[in-house]
Amino acid sequence: MKDLRIEIYSDGADINQMIEDLNSGLVTGFTTNPTLMAKAGITDYMSFAKDVLAQIKEHSISFEVFTDELAQMEEQALILSSLSENVFVKIPVMNTRGQSTYELIKSLSEKGVKLNVTAIFTKSQINEVINALDKNVPSIVSIFAGRIANAGIDPEPFINEAVSLSRDFNEMKILWASSREVFNIIQAERCGCDIITLTPALIKAAQKDLNKDLTQFSQETVQMFYDDALNSGYRI
Repeated sequence: MKDLRIEIYSDGADINQMIEDLNSGLVTGFTTNPTLMAKAGITDYMSFAKDVLAQIKEHSISFEVFTDELAQMEEQALILSSLSENVFVKIPVMNTRGQSTYELIKSLSEKGVKLNVTAIFTKSQINEVINALDKNVPSIVSIFAGRIANAGIDPEPFINEAVSLSRDFNEMKILWASSREVFNIIQAERCGCDIITLTPALIKAAQKDLNKDLTQFSQETVQMFYDDALNSGYRI
């Protein structure tokens, strides 16, 4: 794992788990979103953000706006950005009505707001977002490779295009989002992607299984089946 060039960001909303992932030595940043926060039982957005930032002071962390109105997105983005230097503000590529946020992205980026543009699924969106971002301001372009794959479409050409378009912009990073399996790390790395987000469960799975000898893996799997059957008391 430590030989990988790609950065690993932990995706979640449990502060204790975030600290555990940070202490693993593998994680260099964090992302969260309102859905993950709701699942974690968080009821006060700003209190959560401030609690996280009190403990994670240097590593990149992305917090997402949650309004559907572009003017309010800008207001929320400026508030979130002001919380700390290590905050990236997640702006969705469009609102729920399909209205693009490219102009907002351009405006915020030109004001020096560090952005993580999220929910990107198409090559057109990739091009528009990269063109909108100020190349001198740190930014993240989050392509939802896992969900693209769920649609039965190979996500690697999307990542390859984004990497190619961003190659000359040192402040811009391409992120493989919505990972589904450990192999996504290998895919993202071979595309030249800068960052991959992993759930805490996938981080643990990668630590445990990545590059494991397959014969050993086979035996461990048989042992698991055997132990579970024995402990269950099954009879044939």
